[in-house]
Amino acid sequence: MASLRDLGLSEYEARAYRALLNTGPTTAKELSRASDVPMGRIYDVLNSIEQYNLVRSQTASRPKKYVAVEPSTALDRLLDDKKRELEEKAEQYENIVDELSDELDAAEPVEEQFWTASVGEEETTDLLLERLTAADERIIMVSSTPSPQFDVTELGDRITEELEEAIERGVEVDVLLTREMVASFSEEVGRRYRERLSGEDSFQVRTSEDVTGTFNLIDDMEVVIQVPNPLGSRETFAMIDLKDPEFAGEVFAEFEPTWREAEPLSF
Repeated sequence: MASLRDLGLSEYEARAYRALLNTGPTTAKELSRASDVPMGRIYDVLNSIEQYNLVRSQTASRPKKYVAVEPSTALDRLLDDKKRELEEKAEQYENIVDELSDELDAAEPVEEQFWTASVGEEETTDLLLERLTAADERIIMVSSTPSPQFDVTELGDRITEELEEAIERGVEVDVLLTREMVASFSEEVGRRYRERLSGEDSFQVRTSEDVTGTFNLIDDMEVVIQVPNPLGSRETFAMIDLKDPEFAGEVFAEFEPTWREAEPLSF
């Protein structure tokens, strides 16, 4: 059940405000009795909720009297306070992330072979997007056929966003596709390509019908390979991420001749 405490008030503050709604203008002593807030605490509590702008006081009267602000106004003020707190917290966390990013990026990468795998639509998508985000110098994307279990429209939009961000941070991007793959993209992907990506010197898209697999080459040292389902070759079974500069070099050697012969994409 919702409570004023959920919006930041203490138990005594919530009791005092609720009691004021019932009593109307009243003194601190009368409010202490009506709210069961100890007399030794009532002035501190009233000062606190006055700072929240939940009560108004009549200083001209003797003794001083207090009246509650209307509930709708009071709740709006408490909500605004909470929103400000969240915005300040979010800004604080963003600053922490910026500081930690600089600190952690300064560490020397470990040049050691490593591989991992993900199975399932959500997991494989997350792995692919994560590795695109990690690229510092170059991304090569090769894709032959759309996988039926993926929402190609949503996935295409998310990949396009990642590629835009990669280009902004200075990453060179080469994309090699079949015409079937191009035809599966949404109009939004096509619009972004025409308006934001096609004029970028560091971004190229070419098409070739000699493409038979789907993989991504990251920074010439990491390969993200889509593994087809052995019971349905057009479906994706898993995604393997292999960090191995030697293997990445072999993959690039196979990719390069097809890339040279491929045709630039035109929408």
